[in-house]
Amino acid sequence: MKTDIHPDYTDLEVNCSCGNKFKTRSTLGKDSFHVEVCSECHPFYTGKQKVMDTAGRIDKFKQKFGKFARS
Repeated sequence: MKTDIHPDYTDLEVNCSCGNKFKTRSTLGKDSFHVEVCSECHPFYTGKQKVMDTAGRIDKFKQKFGKFARS
């Protein structure tokens, strides 16, 4: 690797809106960084993810517009 062309890779503290804090490394150049969602509060990771009822929506659409559709 060439010398003196890469940014500094330093420790960074990440603060989430939920209050969770963790440390990582980054080339951002700041001491801290604020995020809105992290793995502690994101619905996918917490198991509180909502599943969309796509089949019900498709049936509702077909009932409403099915008579106009070409076959």
